[in-house]
Amino acid sequence: MSFSLGTLVGYVEENEQLLVSASVLGPKTAQLIQSLGTVMVGVKSAETINVMSTDANFQADGCGYTASGSTSITQRTVTVGKMKVTESICPKSLEAYYLQKALPAGSSYDTVAFAEQWTSLKSEKIASQLEAAIWKGDTTSGNANLNKFDGLIELIKDAGASIVNANSVAFYGSVETAISNSTVVAVFDAVYKAIPAEIIDAADLKIFCGMDVFRTYTIKLKNDDLFHYQTQASPGASFFLPGTAIEVVGTPGLNGTNKIYAMRVSNLYLGTDILDEAESRFKVWYSQDNDEVRYMSSFKLGINFAFPTEIVKFEV
Repeated sequence: MSFSLGTLVGYVEENEQLLVSASVLGPKTAQLIQSLGTVMVGVKSAETINVMSTDANFQADGCGYTASGSTSITQRTVTVGKMKVTESICPKSLEAYYLQKALPAGSSYDTVAFAEQWTSLKSEKIASQLEAAIWKGDTTSGNANLNKFDGLIELIKDAGASIVNANSVAFYGSVETAISNSTVVAVFDAVYKAIPAEIIDAADLKIFCGMDVFRTYTIKLKNDDLFHYQTQASPGASFFLPGTAIEVVGTPGLNGTNKIYAMRVSNLYLGTDILDEAESRFKVWYSQDNDEVRYMSSFKLGINFAFPTEIVKFEV
């Protein structure tokens, strides 16, 4: 017995927001920001992060009043990229294959029996590509999956000298050109030393690296027999930096970059408008004019940070 179009489309529409959330808030970094950072919803184009800073200058107590100190308000902007994913499927193309058994009787098909798996797989693929864009996004890139908004690597680059550089004589003793089995421990130690003292005990402080660098580090720790340290933070690609309470997080978004970053998750701001349920961003429908089943998902996403001086980088 094959599924009817009503059954399949009903399932998709009931789970529309769930599937869209899995796509846009499903990436590993986005999930961390959602749990510990700030998600700015309803962002159609750009929105500012308003940052206030002030000082407190002590004076000797006594009669009179002498103003001392200042408060400043600065802004950084989260600019979202506007993205759409579309695909058309012609059910008739399945007639020559084993999937013909999933087609209803007759020669007119207004549904596909695997719509649930199709849409779920689409969401997973979108989430994977957004994870890469959150880190590697660059509006000047020739890669269509990366040029919709600037990611953290590009934003950190634009922040220039405001970012703490751990790959320097001050913290590493030299300038490293590779992260390898022989250098990885010293590299992470340099990142740790470079973290500003003001945030070193922050509960949401994380060190981010690609899964390739993460694997190099874990193998080195294992081979060095550092079993007296409690390194496991949670299931998956994360553990505590030995001797500290700082979580090292491996993320696919940094794969192949040889870059490591330390920052508070609460310093990150993710901009999107997917939580606005008034707009439909995901649908599957039968196009009678084209005699095919169509998929479309549209969404917006962008990222930025509030305090560049609280971010540490190690780039080779």
